[in-house]
Amino acid sequence: MEFKNALVTGGGGFLGKAVVKKLLEKNLTVFSFSRHFYKDLEEMGVIQIQGDLSDAASVTAAFKNMDAVFHVAAKPGIWGEYQDYFRVNVTGTENVIAACFHNQVSQLIYTSSPSVIFDENDMENVDESVPYPETYLAPYPETKALAEKRVRAAAEKGLKTIIIRPHLIWGPGDNHLVPGIIKRAGRLKRVGRKDDLVDTIYVDNAADAHVWAWERLAANPSLSGNVYFVSQDEPVSKWDMANAFLAAAGLPPIKGSVSAKTAYRAGAVFEALYRFFHIQKEPPMTRFAAKELATSHWFNISRAKKDLGYYPRISTQEGLARLKEDLSRG
Repeated sequence: MEFKNALVTGGGGFLGKAVVKKLLEKNLTVFSFSRHFYKDLEEMGVIQIQGDLSDAASVTAAFKNMDAVFHVAAKPGIWGEYQDYFRVNVTGTENVIAACFHNQVSQLIYTSSPSVIFDENDMENVDESVPYPETYLAPYPETKALAEKRVRAAAEKGLKTIIIRPHLIWGPGDNHLVPGIIKRAGRLKRVGRKDDLVDTIYVDNAADAHVWAWERLAANPSLSGNVYFVSQDEPVSKWDMANAFLAAAGLPPIKGSVSAKTAYRAGAVFEALYRFFHIQKEPPMTRFAAKELATSHWFNISRAKKDLGYYPRISTQEGLARLKEDLSRG
C-alpha cells in the first residue's frame, strides 16, 4: 500500500513536532490534530486541524482519508484531577481507536510510557513481558496504562498498531523535563542512592522509533499489537543527567540529598495539604515522584532493535551539545 496522508495528534507538542518533521522527510502530506494552532507547523506546510480528543465527532472527522495515525498527544504530569487525565488519555484514545476503525486507517502508532509498568520498585533491564501493577500512585501512569490496554485490545480486533514506550524524553524544545529541572535549580536535592540508573531518550531518537515502527509494521503486519521500549541504550545516573542539563543551562550542580523515606513522607504530606486546600499547582514532592526519584528504571530494548531496527542515531553527548546551544539562544 502507498501511504500518502499521516496525522499526528499533538503535532505541535515536543515529541509530536519531532515526529511531524520525520514524516515530512518521507514526503508525506502531514496533518496535525491539536487544540491549538501552531505558527511553526504552518511554516513547515503541515495541515492543522483543531479539535479536542474527547470530542469523538471531531476526531472521526479529522481521521478521514488518513493512511496512518501517530497518537502522541496526552495529558502528562504527576499531579491533577483523575478525571482530567482520564478524559484525555483514556477517552481520547478510545476516540482515536474508534476513528481509525471508522475511517479504515491502515496503521496506528501509539505513544505510551514505561511508567505504565512501574510498581514502585527498581526496574533494571526489564523487558516488555513485565505485567502492569495492580495499583498506581498517580493518575498519569494509571490512565496511560488503561489507554495502552485499549490499544492492545484494538490490535486483537484487527487494527494494525504498535506501541512505543520512550522514557524521559529530552532535547531542544523540551517543555517538561529539562525546564522542570532548570526551574528548580538551587533547590533540588538528590533523593535516595547515588548509583541508581535510568534510561533517557533524545527527542529525535524517540521520533525515529515511531517512524521506523510505522515502516516496519507496513512491511510486517505480524508485528501488530507489539510493545517496544526505546532509549539511548546507555543507562545513566539520573543525578548525573540532571547535572548535565543544569550545566547545559550554565547552572551549578545539585547539592545535598534526602533519604527515599523522607521524600516519600514529604510527598504524602504535600498531597494531603494540596487536596485539602484545593491547590491546583504541582506540589514540591509527591509519593509517585519520590518513588521514581529513588529507584532505578532502565529497560532492555533488544526487541526494538530486532523488530524495528531501532538504534539511537543521536548520542547523548551530541544531544547535550544541541541542548546547550538551544538554551544559549534563550
